[in-house]
Amino acid sequence: MSPFPSSAPSAEEWRHLRLTRDDGVATVTFSRPEKLNALTFGAYADLRDLLAELSRERSVRALVLAGEGRGFCSGGDVDEIIGATLAMDTAQLLDFNRMTGQVVRALRECPFPVVAAVHGVAAGAGAVLALAADFRVADPSARFAFLFTRVGLSGGDMGAAYLLPRVVGLGHATRLLMLGDAVRAPEAERIGLISELAEEGKADERAAELARRLADGPALALAQTKALLTAELDMPLAASVELDANTQALLMHGEDYAEFHAAFTEKRPPKWQGR
Repeated sequence: MSPFPSSAPSAEEWRHLRLTRDDGVATVTFSRPEKLNALTFGAYADLRDLLAELSRERSVRALVLAGEGRGFCSGGDVDEIIGATLAMDTAQLLDFNRMTGQVVRALRECPFPVVAAVHGVAAGAGAVLALAADFRVADPSARFAFLFTRVGLSGGDMGAAYLLPRVVGLGHATRLLMLGDAVRAPEAERIGLISELAEEGKADERAAELARRLADGPALALAQTKALLTAELDMPLAASVELDANTQALLMHGEDYAEFHAAFTEKRPPKWQGR
């Protein structure tokens, strides 16, 4: 995402999300616990715009995505979104679906790692948002369900048909997207859908610890690694190794690379600057 801001001011308060900061770690919390954090049009738009703002700031080095209350996110609000979309024409529906896809692109393209802290339900769009994160730390109570076919829509929503096979393989992705069955934490760990299975009630804590570790690391190197992982998903090997070579040559001119050598020589931990 471009680091160049427009004339619009940055926002610290968001109507549909809660944002907190802690020395380079931002936490975005879905905060409709009475509705299992069901998403509204405004929540999608806020998350899209917030990710763009945080990307431009360059002060955030890791992001935690979490849900308040009994679950992570139950997907789109049945009354406020599904009911409303029945009255929309094709152009309006296309605008809405493109917006939800922009949120997933923003999660994949932001220049910092994203850690989803999942407890309880992550369903529909909630499951895809967790999928789009770089890491998924899950409580034993977590269950993922890609429910789109259950409401008569394609399972390939918001990039799910692109991302899920690359995370769990085509066979598991076909089953999850076509049948819409819930996958509980132990199976999710077995098929590679989650990065870490936390102890009961510890998902938020473990996600915060992972985000802190990432934020304290070499930010530019991590940003470039994330960018390469996304860009090279569809590249042939020759193009991938050439992109790797160009990236490494640029990073070898960076301050962090020189700092590593100095720290190694002086037998001390490196002081990463993200440059």
